[in-house]
Amino acid sequence: MGLTYNTYLNAQKIFGCKQCKTHLADFDHIISRNFRGQHGKAFLFSDVVNIKQAEAMERNMTTGRHIVRDIICKQCNETVGWKYDKAYEQSEKYKEGKFILESELLCNVT
Repeated sequence: MGLTYNTYLNAQKIFGCKQCKTHLADFDHIISRNFRGQHGKAFLFSDVVNIKQAEAMERNMTTGRHIVRDIICKQCNETVGWKYDKAYEQSEKYKEGKFILESELLCNVT
């Protein structure tokens, strides 16, 4: 398969994987801080880097039914959040293609 290289972000504030410090997201790409995950506070991001995506599955969440997939740090294989593939409620469609990173699983890299 060959080597895969990590993407290194160049920003004022970078969120990384708490386990291995791999860059995951730029603070400026936060869409909302008003989310909750399994471990508490979570952030909605427009894009993230250095992740692998698990298989899509349907989940009933507090805001309705969604098709989501876990996102995993590609360096250490720690689950760090999830990606919204599909929202069934019209008011939740803005989440489609966006990423949730759980605060408890992140660290500040810079």
